[in-house]
Amino acid sequence: MLPWHQYVLGLIFVVAGAFHFQKPKLYKRIIPPYLPAPGTLVAISGITEMIAGFLLLNPETQTIGAWGLILQLIAFIPVHIYMLQNEKAALKLPKWVLILRLPLQFALMYWAYQYV
Repeated sequence: MLPWHQYVLGLIFVVAGAFHFQKPKLYKRIIPPYLPAPGTLVAISGITEMIAGFLLLNPETQTIGAWGLILQLIAFIPVHIYMLQNEKAALKLPKWVLILRLPLQFALMYWAYQYV
């Protein structure tokens, strides 16, 4: 049996990935303009978030899932920086929330690394 916090992390990413399909326009708005095919990137990131989350929920695949989450969190850093720099992409979030999202990425990476 996995620790409860591992289930929490896995489910956070499964749910977050599902939201990519529920609100794709929202996610497209936060893709930096220098990245190609925002719709495709939103779909791919949603699918891979869900896959990594599910992989984390299985003891036999948790290491792959954890590394998948870590790599995605690294890949998402430009999105968080873009949101800080672009008011339209900020989704009306307060500046302090946008600033806190960057260290949160690293905290989530550390959390995922616990299951490598």
